[in-house]
Amino acid sequence: MNIKSLLLGSAAALIAVSGARAADAVVVAEPEPAEYVKICDVYGAGYFYIPGTETCLRIGGYVRYDISGGDVGSFDGARTRDVQDGTEEDTWRKKARFTLKTWTGQETELGTLKTYTETRWNFGNRNDYATNATDTDNTAGNSGVSLNFAWIQLGGLRVGKDESAFNTFIGYAGNVIQDTLVPYGDFDTNVVQYYFDAGNGFSAVLSLEEGAGGGTDGFYGKGTIDSYVPHVVGGVKWTQGWGAITGVVAYDSNYEEVAGKVRLDVNVSDAIQLFIIGGYGTDDNLSDPTYALAGGGRGFYKQWGGNWAVWGGGTYKFNEKTSFNAQISYDEWKNLGIAANIAYDVVPGFTITAEVDYLNAGKFDDADFSNWTNADSKSNIGGMLRFQRSF
Repeated sequence: MNIKSLLLGSAAALIAVSGARAADAVVVAEPEPAEYVKICDVYGAGYFYIPGTETCLRIGGYVRYDISGGDVGSFDGARTRDVQDGTEEDTWRKKARFTLKTWTGQETELGTLKTYTETRWNFGNRNDYATNATDTDNTAGNSGVSLNFAWIQLGGLRVGKDESAFNTFIGYAGNVIQDTLVPYGDFDTNVVQYYFDAGNGFSAVLSLEEGAGGGTDGFYGKGTIDSYVPHVVGGVKWTQGWGAITGVVAYDSNYEEVAGKVRLDVNVSDAIQLFIIGGYGTDDNLSDPTYALAGGGRGFYKQWGGNWAVWGGGTYKFNEKTSFNAQISYDEWKNLGIAANIAYDVVPGFTITAEVDYLNAGKFDDADFSNWTNADSKSNIGGMLRFQRSF
């Protein structure tokens, strides 16, 4: 009986302990349903909804590597210093770049709310001589970070960091890399801008701009506004299936000068697209040597030499992968630029471009020569090979 009582008592104790532990057992909560990223196809491919919001986001960019050589005045060459005797020698100009881009979009009662940013990181040597304004050897290194775009747009109203509507609205001068051998206007600026699209092919823009840069006395005018008065750019465009005709006018509030460009684009066929741009600008104040910051005839908008300049060229698509691009430019100061390349899409998102560039600095031997490309001779030739992975 004693043993039986002991066993029964032990069993009762175990049951009691087990019951107590059961009462204290941790209950594991069921996992909450995962919130997967939703695709947003309202603004094109690559967008997705930011979780918990109605904002669509796209992240992209590119990685690029350029190898170029030739004359510095073609925008392709570079020079450095020999380590043994210190003489200046030709060398490759190489540059690697990583660019990060973001786009957002959201529909509101006041229209589409959009943003765009673009940030660039660069590493390499410069398109320059061994002895230059920065150092005495032109060595490779990181060249800093640049914020190229950072704007907000609601409906047609855009504010923030952009490129001047004097170029973006009318379009760049062709699909060549070195499209500014004869320059057609500066780029970086903050803007307060309104864009109107009638939906029938007619569009217009009005842009109040800050400009950028301090200029170089006697060579290039100050770009950043020197008072509360902004630079002003206006433009109109008519686009149809055959192509487009566009005109822009800019007022430089620093030098009180006006510049304008007219562009004609023609879609000859699915394979051939051609363009021509004519530019004209006043330059009395830009050419006045008595100014504290004399412009030397060039300003933020009228960058070309003299009053007038022309740019023309086009693209021929051999097939879906390969295209030929060319541009010829000329200004009143007899500067002649020629650039041509072949771009080949190895696979989707990866393009190799081979380009040849030539500049004839028409007034190189004249006392009033304005050396836009930093040329050391009248004729300058160079070439570039570009590798770019876009994503």
